[in-house]
Amino acid sequence: MSTTGSVPVSLAEIARIAGVGRAAVSNWRRRHDSFPTRIGGTDVSPQFSLAEVERWLRDNGKLDAIGGRELLWPRFEALGSRDESGLAIAEAARRMRSPHTHTPQVELTTEAEALAVEAAKLGQDEGTRETFEFLLQRWLETHVRQLSTTPPPLAAMMARIALAVRAEGTGEELTVLDPACGTGHLAAAAVQEYTGGNVAVLACERDPALAALASARLAFVADESDARTEIATADALRADPFAAARADIALCNPPFNERDWGYEELATDQRWTHGLPPRTEPELAWVQHLLAHLRPGGTAVILLPPAVASRKAGRRIRGSLLRTGVLRAVVSLPPGSAQPHSVSLQLWVLRCPPAGPDSVTPGQDALLVDATRFARAGTRETGPRWEALQAFVLSAVQALDHPETELPDGSVRVPLIDLLDDEVDVTPGRYTSASTEPSGLELAASWKEVGSILTDLARRARRLAELEFDTGRPQTTVGVGDLVKAGALSLRAGQQPPDDAVTSGGDTVPLLSVTDLLTDGTPSGRVATGSAPAVVEKGDVVVAGVVRAFRAWVHEGPPTALGPQLYALRVDPAKLDAHFLAGCLRAPSNGRQAGTHASSSSRVDIRRLQVLQLPLDEQAAYVEVFRSLGEFEARLGHVAGLGGELVNDVSDTLAAGALDV
Repeated sequence: MSTTGSVPVSLAEIARIAGVGRAAVSNWRRRHDSFPTRIGGTDVSPQFSLAEVERWLRDNGKLDAIGGRELLWPRFEALGSRDESGLAIAEAARRMRSPHTHTPQVELTTEAEALAVEAAKLGQDEGTRETFEFLLQRWLETHVRQLSTTPPPLAAMMARIALAVRAEGTGEELTVLDPACGTGHLAAAAVQEYTGGNVAVLACERDPALAALASARLAFVADESDARTEIATADALRADPFAAARADIALCNPPFNERDWGYEELATDQRWTHGLPPRTEPELAWVQHLLAHLRPGGTAVILLPPAVASRKAGRRIRGSLLRTGVLRAVVSLPPGSAQPHSVSLQLWVLRCPPAGPDSVTPGQDALLVDATRFARAGTRETGPRWEALQAFVLSAVQALDHPETELPDGSVRVPLIDLLDDEVDVTPGRYTSASTEPSGLELAASWKEVGSILTDLARRARRLAELEFDTGRPQTTVGVGDLVKAGALSLRAGQQPPDDAVTSGGDTVPLLSVTDLLTDGTPSGRVATGSAPAVVEKGDVVVAGVVRAFRAWVHEGPPTALGPQLYALRVDPAKLDAHFLAGCLRAPSNGRQAGTHASSSSRVDIRRLQVLQLPLDEQAAYVEVFRSLGEFEARLGHVAGLGGELVNDVSDTLAAGALDV
C-alpha cells in the first residue's frame, strides 16, 4: 500500500503498524541511523512521516506479518475534520459491500474519496466487516471527547430488557425504533438479541457523519440477519421522519441537557400527551417521543441522567407517566456504565398498555431497581461488572408482571400512593438500598468462584513445585548501573512535575506516584504531555525505589508519567528481555541488598540492583517461570481478598439469623 503526503505518526502508532512494543521502536530509532528523522512533535512525543516510516519498515522486513489496517488509519486521521474522516469511513464501507460502486454517496474531498476507495480494496482482502469495525473503533477512540456512544454491553442489556418486557406481538416482523441512533450501537444490539424472525429497524440521527456510519454498520448487520434497515438524517424531535410509524420496541440514548431542543416551535405538538416538557427537560421530550411511536404492548428503554427522576420542573409529567401506568420501571446503573462515566445514569422502562380486554389497567406499582453496587471499585478495568449487572437487572424486570415473584435484593415494587407526592421522585435509591448481606445465589456464586480459583492455584502450585534448583552452581550478576553503561538498558528517574504542568486542558498523560502504589495502583493525577522527564511506554520496566513499596513490573498500559522515587528502564531487546529484567529486579533479596533499611521510607539504590548474566536465549526459560510465579501471586491475592469478603458476608448473614436449621 502506498501513502501520500507527510502524514504524521507517533512512536505508538509506528509500534501498532509494526505489531511490536513501543520500546522496540525506540530501540530501532536509537540503533539504526537510517530510521526516519522526526518531522514534528516534541522530544518526548516525536512525530514521523508515515510514508518514510512505511518505506523503512518494508526495507527492514518489519511488515511481513502485519495487515494494512494500521497503515491505513493514520491517513484517515490526517484528514483533520471529524466529519470528513467519518464520512470517508462510511463511504469505504459502502464500497466494500458494493465493489462496483463508482460514484460516492456523499460529497467528499478528492483525498478522502481516494482513501475510501483504497480502504474498500483493503477490506476485500482482509475482511469487509472487520476492516470497517476497525476503522470505526479507531475513529470513535480518536473523537471520544466529542461523541457519546452506548457501550456494547449496555446496548445489549437495554435490548434484552425491551424484548423481555414487551407484550408478545402478533406480527411476523419486529419493528425497532431508535430516534437518536448515533453510530447504531442500540439498533445493532436489538437485531442481534432478537431471535424470533424478521426485524425492521427505523433509526434517525441528525449528525450526517454519525448517520452515515450507523447506516454502514446496520447494513453489515442486515447482511447477517433477516433485518431491513432505514436510517434517516434528521432531528427526530423537530422533523420526525417516521411520524406515522409504530414500533414494538424503542431504544434511545438521547443527547443530555440540551436547552435548544425545539421548545418554542413544538409547543402544540400532539406527542405531549403527558404535558409540554419544560425548556429545561429535553429528556422528557424524548420520553414522550418514544411513547408516541409505540404500538399497544410496545416497550421503550431510554438512558437518562439521574436528575430527570427528581427535578422539580418535570414532576407533573412524571406523575402522569405513573398514573397512566406507562412508566413501569427505573433502574439506577453503576457509575461508569456510559458517558458521563462519573454519573450513576438511569434506565427508564416504558410500556404502552396492550390493547384488548386483558390490557393492564393504570395505577400499577412501579418497579425501582438500584444496581449501583455492581461498580468495579478500586480497579483499573473500565465499566461495571457487566455480567453480574445484566443478570441482576434482567431478573428484576422479568418479575415486572408477576407480583407473586420475589424480587432480588436491591429492587422493590413501590405503590403509586408513595410516589405521587409533592416531589414525584422516582430515584430508586430513595426507596431501596441494596442490603450489604448478599443473597443465597450471590453467596453460592462466590463460593463457586473461590473453589475454582483454589483448584487453579493447586494446579499452579503442583507445576511450580516440580521446578528443580541447583543452588550450588555459581552465577554471575551485574548491576543495573553497569547495564546502563554497557547500553543494555536506559534509566530515567521520575520527578515531581511543576505545578503548571498539572492541567485540565490540552493533551495529558496519567501520573503515577508511590502513594498510588500503596493504595490501588491506579494513577491519581495527570500532567501535560511533554512536561514529565520519565514517561513509561508499553514494554518498559518500572521500579519503585522505596523500601515500603519496592516492586518491579513490565508496564502494559498507556503512556504514564512517573513521580518521585519511581524509575523507568527501557531494555535493548537484542541483549535483555524486559520480563526477565523485571523478574530479577523484584526479588526481595535484591531490594534488601540495595536498600538502606533505615526506615520504611528508605530509598533503594536502583543502580545497585543485580541482574543475572545470561544469554538472551537462556533468559526465556526464566521468563516463563517468572510469569508463572507472578500469575500464582496474583491469583493468590485475588482469592485472599475474595475469601475475606466471603467470610465477612457469611458472618453478617449468620449474625442476622438467616441460618436454616
